[in-house]
Amino acid sequence: MANLTGEGRHFLFLQGPHGPFFARLGKLLRSAGAQVWRVGFNRGDQLFWPGQGYIPYTDKPEAWPDFLAELLTRHKITDLVLYGDTRTIHATAVEEAKRRGICVHVFEEGYLRPWWVSYERDGSNGHSRLMALSIDDMRAALENCDTDLIDVPAHWGDTRQHVFYGALYHAFVLLANRRYSGFRPHRALSVRQEFALYLRQLLMMPLHAVERRLATWRIRTGGFPYHLALLQLEHDSSFRMHSPFTTMREFIEVCIEGFARGAPRHHHLVFKTHPLADGRTGLKQDIAALAGAHGIAERVHFVRGGKLAGLLNHARTAVTINSTAGQQVLWRGMPLKVFGSAVYDKPEFVSTQPLARFFAAPTRPDRRAYRDYRRFLLESSQLPGGYYSAAGRRQLLRQVVDLMLTPQDPYTALIEGTAAPRQQFRLVN
Repeated sequence: MANLTGEGRHFLFLQGPHGPFFARLGKLLRSAGAQVWRVGFNRGDQLFWPGQGYIPYTDKPEAWPDFLAELLTRHKITDLVLYGDTRTIHATAVEEAKRRGICVHVFEEGYLRPWWVSYERDGSNGHSRLMALSIDDMRAALENCDTDLIDVPAHWGDTRQHVFYGALYHAFVLLANRRYSGFRPHRALSVRQEFALYLRQLLMMPLHAVERRLATWRIRTGGFPYHLALLQLEHDSSFRMHSPFTTMREFIEVCIEGFARGAPRHHHLVFKTHPLADGRTGLKQDIAALAGAHGIAERVHFVRGGKLAGLLNHARTAVTINSTAGQQVLWRGMPLKVFGSAVYDKPEFVSTQPLARFFAAPTRPDRRAYRDYRRFLLESSQLPGGYYSAAGRRQLLRQVVDLMLTPQDPYTALIEGTAAPRQQFRLVN
């Protein structure tokens, strides 16, 4: 293993997941001997970085490239750390860092969520190195691996704490952001609108839970074969940057049209929203209107949020743009159709059929190929833990600092046989 020291390393953090994860990570890197700074773009960023090394950015977005260049030079930055690589301030920073030979550390929600998070170098999702790696490449890298699996917890305490930290973040931006007059959110909605949606989502959780249980009960007791369409967040970077659609309504229409033309007449179609869907778009109304227009209203269902496993266990197939939930579909050996760029879109286990044909007679995935793919991820970029609960953060921090201090990125280290052994989790039913 390489000498794991932060001596001579200068880390610059940009925006991270809501909550204290980045602050805890920065503290550990300082313990390893590194120097650490964090740029904050609003009062919410400042809230979650209470320690030393905080640099407020209070100018307009147009001035960010010059400010960044001066900052990288002044602090002799060797490493850039960020959460997601597509928002404008991050994309600009990644481009400049690569030009200077600075190591870019990218965190994201786990490709194998909810028990893991993703840690990669240079890019994630559609910009990930996984996009160019074949199953044969992965199998060759795994020849000398012998993964030790241990049990995973039932959960890390994810959704409620994610919503809580999101509401707290937007509340501080909304109510205490005077210092950051030049701040502009990276999403289309204003900070006030974002805060209102987070607060409404938090308050509506009990009512939505009742609605979800009733809809799920009707599907489970209906006795009909059904297919799942997995909806995503329109403001999520995977949808905005790596999708052929501009709105979720366009995807819904494609699904309903393909189902109406191809699926057997006794089959049903179930649309399930993302667990963090906040009602900013009228998906339920869109689905009802489009299903009625195609004459299949009685065969189309809507489920709001919640866990996916119960619905997947009895579904025939699943369709998605590029949701990470596609990994749960493939883990069960179910046929899957995707429309966007996804790190798991490999011809061995993702259908290439036209959608109507897919609903009529879907091809089955190569489960052995998918298990090899999954094992490759668990030996490289997928780390057990989470950002939002204390237990998840503790588990994640036990491993990630060593990976960040290692010269090679996780994929290169595994392919070249220099990766340290991993202790992984085993899912328990």
